[in-house]
Amino acid sequence: MAIIIRRPLLIGVLIVMALGISVYLRLWTIDYQISSTETELLRRQFDLANREAVDESAEWRLRFDEAEERANTCAKELKSVKANLGDNSMTKRLDMLQKENMNLLERVETLKQELEAEKLKCSTQKL
Repeated sequence: MAIIIRRPLLIGVLIVMALGISVYLRLWTIDYQISSTETELLRRQFDLANREAVDESAEWRLRFDEAEERANTCAKELKSVKANLGDNSMTKRLDMLQKENMNLLERVETLKQELEAEKLKCSTQKL
């Protein structure tokens, strides 16, 4: 009798196991199809993001190149201005001319004093 009760139970368990395995396989194939679709979608999204990143990188590189060109141009202009205005020979010449000007002003003052003295001498002789 124990064998008779166990046989339908064993058949029921086998049927339930077969249905469980079939449901599992069905879900696995559905998941696999979704996964392969997701893989394609992810690859497309990655390609799109990669293209956008390359475009942005190219844009930033262009901006950097333009800024570098402007900086180089400004540096060259500054160098030429410094060469023209900051030349030591020009500064030395300016200093020399200023000293010469001071000497000439002193000489003019001395000559004025001598002239006044001569005028005084002439005016005292006429009296």
